[in-house]
Amino acid sequence: MKRLFRIRAGVQGGGMRMASGVAAAAVASFILTVILVADARAQSYPVKTVRIIVPVAPGGGTDPQARLLGRKFQESMGQAFVVENRTGAASMVGTEFVVRSPADGYTLLCAASTLAGANTLRKDLSFDLLKDLAPVGQISSAATFLVVHASVPVSSVKEFIALAKKQAGKLNAASGGNGSANHLSLEMFKQRAGIQATHIPYKGSGPATIALMSGEVDFSFAGALTSLPHIRSGRIKALAVTTPRPSPLLPGVPPLASLYPGFESTNWYAVFAPAGTPAAIVNKISQEIASAIQLPDVREFMAKEGAEPVGSTPQEFAAFFRSEVSRYAQVI
Repeated sequence: MKRLFRIRAGVQGGGMRMASGVAAAAVASFILTVILVADARAQSYPVKTVRIIVPVAPGGGTDPQARLLGRKFQESMGQAFVVENRTGAASMVGTEFVVRSPADGYTLLCAASTLAGANTLRKDLSFDLLKDLAPVGQISSAATFLVVHASVPVSSVKEFIALAKKQAGKLNAASGGNGSANHLSLEMFKQRAGIQATHIPYKGSGPATIALMSGEVDFSFAGALTSLPHIRSGRIKALAVTTPRPSPLLPGVPPLASLYPGFESTNWYAVFAPAGTPAAIVNKISQEIASAIQLPDVREFMAKEGAEPVGSTPQEFAAFFRSEVSRYAQVI
């Protein structure tokens, strides 16, 4: 009986092992099929129009880069890439639209460094920026300048601080919206310099720069993409740059870090997709970004507008984005 039991157990065990092996083979076959289908989709992507959502108004640094990339993508991939501006709530209206969109690669987000601060600043978000967006790749990075209207009677940061203290709370400062990167730069500056100023948020850095040029506000922190043409025309004055070292774009403008060690803030621009977008499609878009920013006309545009091409893999940009979220969390 014991021998018979051992034989039966052995047969049953062999059957179980055989069934287990069949199941494993079936799972492996299924996974391989999924991979092949995903690869096929990526190779044929895109087969219809792709929307690039810009969560700020036209005229800032994000919008022209999104439109330039859209044109290059259309040339290289043979499908239309349409840019849509969906503004409001310091970039969160457009961002949420992308988060809620199908994760199929046909709705992308082109956003700026404002996104990193929002993860900590906005407690009312119904989504998680770190979990609900898939980082695709960084496009570029641009210096930020402390700029004042041409009529403000100062020519240095020290003179500006003295004026701000003399007119406590009377100077107005523009930003691209509550929680935007230049708003956080403004608050950092106010804290470090010990000054008061009235913050006026606008729907994007473009409208904020227009307000500064018109004299509607006295000063702001503006990205090179939006401020350089107006600095060169003399309509606004640059007093300092927020990079650790002087910018080659305006080498005579000192870094704020020379007065306040450790002061640093840069604008970056990047592409995201809804979380769950197939990795093969995310990688393809990332590679298209890397290729586009190597084109001579794209590099010429960025150099003229004050941006430095970056390009990164999804993994590299994901790590960078997490570090930026952490850095802004400390500031906030």
